Formats: sequence, structure tokens, C-alpha cells
Amino acid sequence: MATPSLAAALKSGGTHITDDAPTEYMQRCFYEYWLLPDETGKYAGLYRPLHLIGLELGIRVASIAFRGEPTGCPIAWQAGVVATAKRDLRPGEILDGEGGFMVWGKILPAATSLARKGLPLGLAHMKFVRPVAKGAMVTWMDVEVDAAEPAAAFRREMETTFAPAGAK
Repeated sequence: MATPSLAAALKSGGTHITDDAPTEYMQRCFYEYWLLPDETGKYAGLYRPLHLIGLELGIRVASIAFRGEPTGCPIAWQAGVVATAKRDLRPGEILDGEGGFMVWGKILPAATSLARKGLPLGLAHMKFVRPVAKGAMVTWMDVEVDAAEPAAAFRREMETTFAPAGAK
């Protein structure tokens, strides 16, 4: 099985991480773990079609809080992480949030996420009103939204204010 090229991965969206390997051992690991090393073997790109919140969040919070460093300077809303069913979901069930047994997060271009009305993974704690098949994206219409919940109201305001062209 061939390792995909770095160029192909960069065109596909998702989460990308670049790392360097100061030792021969780490360079071997790049190949053994199917990373995307450059021709020298000293640098590699890691691509995942998913958002790696568990790996990203801690270092970002620490960078902001303790070192006063920005962790990104977005110029536009580029992507969204939508709840995706890990199993068939039934009306009446209540989502158990990210890291639970019911949904996982799938990163999509923001315009696609908004056009399909994908439920943001961060709001995956609502009650189902419609069935959702395993592997399907959970949408706003699939859940009961409490209009008084500040996070849901804020997200709806974000969607209206910052939606990329073609997303509405």
C-alpha cells in the first residue's frame, strides 16, 4: 500500500500537522506510522480528515494563558466540526457529547457544514427528535434545540454573521 503524497493530503482538507525528526529513530517512526515524510526523511506531515481536539486543545490553552501567544489568526471561517453518528441513533436519546459513544467529529469546509445544517460537535448534548443512521451527519433538524441555551444561540448568530459565501 502506497503512502499518499503530501501534496494530495494538503488539497483534501482536514487537520494537518508538520513535525521534524532530530534523530534516526524518529525518522524511522515517520515511515512506520505512515506519516508523510519529505524526501530527506527529516520532516513529515500528518493528515487526518478529523479534528484532533484532544491533542490540540491543551497546548493551545497553555500557549494563550501562560505564554500570551496567539494560536491562530483566522481571516475567515474555513471549517466546521459536525457531529457524525457512531451508531444508529433513535428519537428520545440524548447525545453524550464529544468523546462519547454516540457521535464523533468530522471536519468539513464551513460552507458545506452550514449548507447541510450540520450540528456542531460542541453542541452534541441535545435530545434526538428524528432517527439518524450510523455514519450520517447529525443536523440541527435531528435534535431538540433549547432556544434559551446561550451556546446554541451564539452558534446560530455566528452562522448568520460569519457564514462563508454559498453557505446560506
